Amino acid sequence: MIERSQPIIAIATAPGIGAVGIVRISGVKLEPFIQTLLGKNLLPRVATLCELNDAAGATIDQLVALYFLSPNSYTGEDVLELQGHGGPILLNMILERCLELSNNQQPMQKTLLKGLRLARPGEFTERAFLNAKLDLTQAEAVMDLISAGTKLAAQSAIRSLQGEFSKDINKLKKKLIYLRILVEASIDFPEEEIDFIKSEQARELITEIKENIELILFKTRQGKVLSQGVRVVIAGQPNSGKSSLMNALSGEETSIVSSIEGTTRDVLSETVSISGVPFYISDTAGLRKNSEDEVEKIGIQRAWRRIKEADILIFLSDLSRNEDKSYLEKNDWILETIKEGEIVKPPVLYVYNKTDLLKEGSLLKKVSENEIFISAKTGEGLQNLKEMLLEISGWKKNGVEDIYLARQRHIQALNNTEENIKKAEQWISNSAPSLELIAEELRLAQNSLSEVTGEFSSEDLLGEIFSNFCIGK
Repeated sequence: MIERSQPIIAIATAPGIGAVGIVRISGVKLEPFIQTLLGKNLLPRVATLCELNDAAGATIDQLVALYFLSPNSYTGEDVLELQGHGGPILLNMILERCLELSNNQQPMQKTLLKGLRLARPGEFTERAFLNAKLDLTQAEAVMDLISAGTKLAAQSAIRSLQGEFSKDINKLKKKLIYLRILVEASIDFPEEEIDFIKSEQARELITEIKENIELILFKTRQGKVLSQGVRVVIAGQPNSGKSSLMNALSGEETSIVSSIEGTTRDVLSETVSISGVPFYISDTAGLRKNSEDEVEKIGIQRAWRRIKEADILIFLSDLSRNEDKSYLEKNDWILETIKEGEIVKPPVLYVYNKTDLLKEGSLLKKVSENEIFISAKTGEGLQNLKEMLLEISGWKKNGVEDIYLARQRHIQALNNTEENIKKAEQWISNSAPSLELIAEELRLAQNSLSEVTGEFSSEDLLGEIFSNFCIGK
């Protein structure tokens, strides 16, 4: 791949003004380029104060340069980091000077990093993966760590970056390989009377592999909830307390609260951390059949669209209007519209608000497990609501220290592995087992495991993964 052999450059710090900004370069044999760019040689891993000049000799910036010699760098190639003052214009001037020096050099100066180009999103980390500095789960953990929405998510991401997830996968793979050896030996050396089917060791091993897969799947499913968060939509009739509930959950005055119907005319969103899990909560316009306000109509349409995208729907009702026949009929219409139109696939949590307005001694009866009585004003029942949201999302509090931030592709690969192992076990239990079919299922299981860490990865998969990274990382 000619493009991957080219040196790359990018601004590695976030856009905007900051105290320090970093320009990063990765390529092969950077020393001649560094000598020409900065007028001095750099000792590897030693911060050096330098002046960077333009082509006319005028100073662009006084900066700190760090040189990492291959293979002891992030990408596995030579890496130069120029840490200058963090102004966007200044950083672009540094970047442009590097590109100018590389691409406008004389024909006899071929050693000066010819062909330096701007890096694609995630290309530094992609090179780290291609140069075996990171496996694919560790590479993905880099972006997970950067974009972590909660402290627990960040802690889980750093565990994956340090290789804990990969270690579990590789331990499982070693057991699977040993099991394959037993099967292949039975196929290839029947004269040695290696009876795989009657081997208690083999049966114990396949049971152990199944248990290991189930444990890793549990950790990754928990990690998926933690990394991707849960989309929660609060819906209901106008003036049922949706905005008050949104504010109570977020702890901020995110939504305007008013007794006037139709106050909320658009979807308002807020991220709320519950036990370390990010919940993306949306407050929507009150749902009703007819509205003469054109702006409110648009808000209602957007509310229905957001409901369709939800992971959990909170259907909010006003307890103070629980004896109002017209109000209850409108509630029934909303629920029927959801059911008949198949608008929402996720579970519905029925939340009854304004318990503070009920008469003292009023008896509240739950009809189903998915019902909660609250007061958004006083906070009564909010803790129960949060616990219910965690339960419906699939989050388990036990063992959260060992979870891994996971993606759908990890879970799919592990599911495939589990399915192949179950098929192999079925063949073993068959009265006339086929060793060839058992061997094939175990081979497929190993291939699926290898997809997790990136030993077998298509170009399309790598492109999709690294395109979601920020430029400079």
